[in-house]
Amino acid sequence: MDSPNKRDRTRPAEMLGLSGIFAVFTGLVVFMSTRDWMLGLIFAGIAFIVSLVVIAMLVLAVRPDKDELLDMDEQDRDASH
Repeated sequence: MDSPNKRDRTRPAEMLGLSGIFAVFTGLVVFMSTRDWMLGLIFAGIAFIVSLVVIAMLVLAVRPDKDELLDMDEQDRDASH
């Protein structure tokens, strides 16, 4: 069985990084408008969790391409033997 390629290994880091960017942006906007650190941190945490869930759901909604379907079929055949 082949090991995952670099794109497959870095996909979780991409989702976490993008969610982190959204969280920092939201936290900074809230902090700049209210001047309250705690409120900024709360909104940053909420934005991180919500954006991570939304991005993960969007990734799950993508249909697999031909190569991924072939790989899944091979894994199913290997598991049944």
